[in-house]
Amino acid sequence: MPTTKFVKLPGSKRPKKADAIRIGDVAPQAPIEVTLTLKGPKLPDADTLPTSRMSPTDFAAKYGANPQDADKVAQVLRGYGLRVKDVSLPTRSMRVEGPADAIEKAFQSSLGIYHSAKQGDFRGREGDINIPEELNGLVTGVFGLDERQVARRKAVVAAPTAAAVKPQLSPLSPGDFEKRYSFPPGDGTGQQIGIAEFGGGYFAADLQAFCAKYNLPVANVSTVSVGLPALTLQEIQQLPPQQRNDELDTSIEVNMDVQIVAGLCPKADIFVYFAPFTQKGWVDLLNKVMSGDPANPTSLSISWGLAEDAPDWSQAALQEINNRLNAAAMLGITVCVSSGDDGSGDQLNDGHAHIDFPSSSPFVLSVGGTMLSGTPQNLSEQVWWESPGRRTNKGGGSSGGGVSVVFPRPQWQNVKIQSLNKGSIDGRVIPDVAALAGPPFYDLIFVGRDFPNGGTSASAPLWASLIARLDENQPVTKRHRFLTMLLYGSGPSGSPRGSVGCTDIKSGQNASHPQPGVGYRAQPGFDAVTGWGVPDGGALLTQL
Repeated sequence: MPTTKFVKLPGSKRPKKADAIRIGDVAPQAPIEVTLTLKGPKLPDADTLPTSRMSPTDFAAKYGANPQDADKVAQVLRGYGLRVKDVSLPTRSMRVEGPADAIEKAFQSSLGIYHSAKQGDFRGREGDINIPEELNGLVTGVFGLDERQVARRKAVVAAPTAAAVKPQLSPLSPGDFEKRYSFPPGDGTGQQIGIAEFGGGYFAADLQAFCAKYNLPVANVSTVSVGLPALTLQEIQQLPPQQRNDELDTSIEVNMDVQIVAGLCPKADIFVYFAPFTQKGWVDLLNKVMSGDPANPTSLSISWGLAEDAPDWSQAALQEINNRLNAAAMLGITVCVSSGDDGSGDQLNDGHAHIDFPSSSPFVLSVGGTMLSGTPQNLSEQVWWESPGRRTNKGGGSSGGGVSVVFPRPQWQNVKIQSLNKGSIDGRVIPDVAALAGPPFYDLIFVGRDFPNGGTSASAPLWASLIARLDENQPVTKRHRFLTMLLYGSGPSGSPRGSVGCTDIKSGQNASHPQPGVGYRAQPGFDAVTGWGVPDGGALLTQL
């Protein structure tokens, strides 16, 4: 018989979503799937992360969940009428499903239907999750009960005003980036590159047109559904008007990512993972990448995120997503994450400085943004900042960056940057590196038309492509290494590899107005706006 005793699940508390109201109860027979995360051996922290790549087999043997623990969890949940869909010991996860009334009996979370102007109707909850006493200490997270959005991204399209200010500069082509950032020779042959998406669709015809424009072979692109289908343009066009517009807006970003990677690594195999923009979606997507099925990418590009201290994250979600990023780093996957497009405020206008998660994780390569000014013959690269330093309906944006209030600074990140928040910890500093995000933008195609675009959403896939090109040029024994730690270590010259393998950006700042109105500034050497700077691919290859 199911237990009558329940305990609070640590880290599961969620406040009421600020812009949402509860409008009703969940139908008792509505089907719900949740992902449980299971207890496992303690992972190394950022200071003790191994320097050599672990094989998936070794990782599973050393850090996977205990099969007896998984069996006990499954047995208890079956007693509540839930069905176990699958168990993954290497990723320490279990997916279960059942009707809402059975889910409520097992997790006692007071589910409801909520409505917000931005997201529409969604299933949500408030407060803690309670789990059967028998599962205490065996289950570390339950994700999927609450479907509120915890992924944000919006196109930074080359606005007419920006083009008018700099008419002499044209959007950059793949060849322009190869030359500007001294990409090592190659085309991505033998490389696998992952791209994480939380909505929208992939339009193959646009990639074909893009590749034809630049006389490139069309890259092999596979879409991977992780609880969310990859929509086609035809499917999107048949949706209701508001949903159609939302999906098209998100698709701008998806196709930008694909075209940037395909333009720089046309012979690589590109895998685009689609998951819902919920906490469960994040966990499931990273589980899929960790599993090695269908790909074992050298790099994974993520251009989505939310302020690390935004109330919509639960503490359990931050921990479990971070654990999976930790695992990816140990498996030799460099996860490249955009640092955000809203400067030092990161869209939380409370007078404090904020940074984006998962960009703030010590287990990723955080990528900031720059812009170009001057003439084609004499270009200057500086921090990306367009008034008012954050995205608005009238344009704007700037490179996210700063000091974490959640994640301590790893010992290997031996830089001296002080937080703008009084009394804050000496947290992880982001970004680690940067690349073009602002004017004159990237030359891309969307729905058959030229569509220049940018943001740190573009600089992340550029770095993911560069990492694949670096890997292509290295001996087998030095491939598939987590790049971020290596940038801070000493290279052949005795200086940090990042300082030699990147071109320093010394001008600009990322204050976002009206609040906090103060930001971090570029300076000689490492800074909290562009990190070590933009890539010098040839020099970086030598350092590695």
